[in-house]
Amino acid sequence: MPKIERALVSVTDKGGLVDFIKQLASFGVEIISTGGTAKILRENGVTVTDISDYTGFPEMMDGRLKTLHPKVHGGMLAVRDNPEHVKAMEKEGIKPIDMLVVNLYRFEDTVAKGASLEEAIENIDIGGPAMVRAASKNYKYVSVVTDPADYGRIIDEMKSTGGQVSEKTNFDLARNAFSLTARYDAAISNHLQSIDVEEGRFPLTYTTQYRRAQIMRYGENPHQKAAFYREPSVDQPSVATAQQLWGKELSYNNIMDADAALDLIMEFEKPSCVILKHSNPCGAAQSEASLAEAYQKAFKVDPTSAFGGIVGLNRPVDAETAKAISEVFTEVVVAPDYTQEGLDILTQKKNVRLLKVPEIAAGRSAKKQYLNTRRVTGGLLLQDRDLGHVDLEKASVVTKRKPTAEEMEALKFAWKIVRFVKSNAVIYAVKDQLVGVGAGQMSRVDSSRLAIIKAGNAGLSTKGSAVASDAFFPFRDGIDEAARAGATAAVQPGGSVRDQEVIEAADEHDMAMIFTGMRHFRH
Repeated sequence: MPKIERALVSVTDKGGLVDFIKQLASFGVEIISTGGTAKILRENGVTVTDISDYTGFPEMMDGRLKTLHPKVHGGMLAVRDNPEHVKAMEKEGIKPIDMLVVNLYRFEDTVAKGASLEEAIENIDIGGPAMVRAASKNYKYVSVVTDPADYGRIIDEMKSTGGQVSEKTNFDLARNAFSLTARYDAAISNHLQSIDVEEGRFPLTYTTQYRRAQIMRYGENPHQKAAFYREPSVDQPSVATAQQLWGKELSYNNIMDADAALDLIMEFEKPSCVILKHSNPCGAAQSEASLAEAYQKAFKVDPTSAFGGIVGLNRPVDAETAKAISEVFTEVVVAPDYTQEGLDILTQKKNVRLLKVPEIAAGRSAKKQYLNTRRVTGGLLLQDRDLGHVDLEKASVVTKRKPTAEEMEALKFAWKIVRFVKSNAVIYAVKDQLVGVGAGQMSRVDSSRLAIIKAGNAGLSTKGSAVASDAFFPFRDGIDEAARAGATAAVQPGGSVRDQEVIEAADEHDMAMIFTGMRHFRH
């Protein structure tokens, strides 16, 4: 590769720019720049050639026209060892541009602030993507730098090569640049396809991009290949951005389950623990006393299923909690932090993965809305993330008897959990502990029976418990089953054509029942 002799610089994000360009200039690189970028570089002592002086054509139309010129694109697109290209450059006075340093107008940030259509259009970058594509196409001869995070490695390579950048590095930079322009165009398309459209948060065409983070040993099963992809930017608690402090790489199933554990544990304010298996809660508890007690109570709900499970905690993992967890084979622990003593204990277990997600401590308030996606053969389903919340204190009590204070606490606890259980879901709980879980059954009464059986297997009593259902009880048999198990209060969405029959059944059993008006199917 020849030395970098000439660079064109035009950036929106000016972080780290001055130092990078000064180091480029130290290699004797000529700097061509535009508008505000040129001004900042000059103010910091960098010698700059204005783009208009290079092209012989002034910047105009409020900056819309400045880099769309043959001397710019010809300088990047010319194949340097093609005699015809060289001859054309000489004839037209086109100088080779060996490096392009560009990042684009902040279109996504602009529309996120609720910009008008006119303002959004003004923030569509034209010259930037055009240059990026031209330079990337000719990567064998041109270095295209679109990410300030690459400044350091480029300078390091130039120092080791006497001012050159390798074709291998250029190819890596170019493919990342094409991904940038693809993501940029996708953001523009999604926004414009949402304007004046019924249900505009679902654009007429939907385009998105993820970056590969990990090739996995296999997917859900050993015969399935799999990889994990991250969104380019994530601004909320996520397994994708979790810091892994210990253990092997996360598997496909680990990520699915850890994501579910993270989502559930953030519903709780008191020191709490949830234990999940196959994305279903098999244990959950909270404690006024300690995190360790919350873990022990959660574990007792279903010790068999907890083996090889995923543990979610909403307080830093101390030594006492770590010791309790270490006594059982656990796949993943997700927590806001770990004390040094807790880490020292858990890192003695080679098969556990430890994830740190500090935002857990903020609880539900840290969750943000986004579109959930799910592939089906030949299509894609989009929906809002289920962040629906109901204040049970203000919900409708439909029975003759109102819940007691203790029953209300049990109902609140149960309602937090049932929405995270696969449908059809029925659970039993007391005010600080899950008692039994019935998940994924084809009939709701079977889910209720399964939850009772699970509670019995764990030696936990459903007497005096609250029962919660993620959707309405379609018949009175679910309430009858709960009453036989000793439940004294129920919470469900309501909305069945047989609601009155179900309410009458609850009254017959002297149960208190709340209708939330909000369903939480989880398929």
